[in-house]
Amino acid sequence: MNLHDPIVFIVDDDRRICEALSELLSTFDLNVVTFGSAAEYIAYPKPDVPACLILDVELPDINGLDLQSQTAEGNHPQIVFITGHGDIPTSVRAIKAGAIDFLTKPFSEVDLMRAIRAAIAQDRNARRNSAESADLRQRLSSLTPREREVLPLIVSGLLNKQAAAELGISEVTIQIHRGKIMKKMGAGSLAELVRMAGMLEIPMTHSRRAH
Repeated sequence: MNLHDPIVFIVDDDRRICEALSELLSTFDLNVVTFGSAAEYIAYPKPDVPACLILDVELPDINGLDLQSQTAEGNHPQIVFITGHGDIPTSVRAIKAGAIDFLTKPFSEVDLMRAIRAAIAQDRNARRNSAESADLRQRLSSLTPREREVLPLIVSGLLNKQAAAELGISEVTIQIHRGKIMKKMGAGSLAELVRMAGMLEIPMTHSRRAH
């Protein structure tokens, strides 16, 4: 199986559940790695591929919901909870915290595969967005300090003469900076540059109307 294929991580202290799920998911050509505890999962080096985490709520070392909270800020896959003792408050907490689904044992193969596919799709998109953001930050770092001053002005919609007046420089100088910014950022149009600025969360504190 290709090393770049998605992986499904399973954390459940019931070996029978792990074996049954592994056997099932293998029929869908999915890579599966199982763990008997949260500690084993956390210690495992995660490959940089789209993934899904099937997580039991009750684990021997930590509650699954607590593990969800601990890994919320890290680079961890989307979670599909499974439990033999589900209740509404627990499921609501899990979903509000970002879980894809909360399945009560015994769950159907259809529901499980639907949740796994949704989780992998979301994780793939998140990884793509993260990679794009990292690339954009690298491009942004290539701008000079003056170009970083010009960037928020032009993506805010200011005309060259308005941006020039804002910084106290000539319109020709603004045009030169604008061209260099477009080239360094790899933007083919102003609209594309605006989209990039949005992903980089560059504040647009000026508007053409204000001028």
